[in-house]
Amino acid sequence: MVVLKSRIFFGFPEITFGFSTKIGLNREAPYFFNMSLTGSDIKEIVLENRTAFFNYLDLNYDDVVLQKQIHSDIISYISKEGEIGESDALITDKFNIGLAISSADCIPAFIYDKKNKVIAGIHSGWRGTEKKILQKTINRLFNEFNSSPGNLFVYLGPSISQKNYEVGPEGIAGFDKKYLEPKGEKFLLDVPAANYDMLIESGIPEKNIEKSILCTYEMKDLLHSYRRDGIHSGRALGVIVLKDKNAK
Repeated sequence: MVVLKSRIFFGFPEITFGFSTKIGLNREAPYFFNMSLTGSDIKEIVLENRTAFFNYLDLNYDDVVLQKQIHSDIISYISKEGEIGESDALITDKFNIGLAISSADCIPAFIYDKKNKVIAGIHSGWRGTEKKILQKTINRLFNEFNSSPGNLFVYLGPSISQKNYEVGPEGIAGFDKKYLEPKGEKFLLDVPAANYDMLIESGIPEKNIEKSILCTYEMKDLLHSYRRDGIHSGRALGVIVLKDKNAK
């Protein structure tokens, strides 16, 4: 199994983090090591994949919160494990609960407040980015958890790069022109840059941010990409957990 880690969280032994890839349990095309039940992959295989990935992170299946992502700006506070309804961002200050974000081109973002011991996971495609779900999640951390920018550490996981992300006029209305590159009657949209700038504009220091350089579209042997593979694309999961190091 190949699992991506984040250097930004290495300094925090209380944080467990991992981002799944296409490689695991010797799964083969078209779905490979898939974490999603939304496609045509076999349910029992997906559940087995999830269980293996969660166990790799020293988690039980029931320790992880899964949401139904709908490209919204809905943010859910999590107080216990289990599946929840429609949502695209998760926040918890509880120990030993895994927050899972599904991805196959969209930005998966993960936040840790080292002082107040709060974690968050965010799913932000172009619609979520247009609605500024990442910024709204940070504002909620500021307003409800007394977070301050200097105490927040953020990982922006693998996503599709601008040169591979073509959108029509409907996908550009909420974006500054600096994130757009014309391509005929369409545009190339830089979703990762827009999300990164939200972090900077929120006051989070550059040194507290890690932005993955991996493009999901280009890393065909490693990462799932819906834009590349269409209905046969699997999905990755990124999971962040705040561990209780004092637990017996």
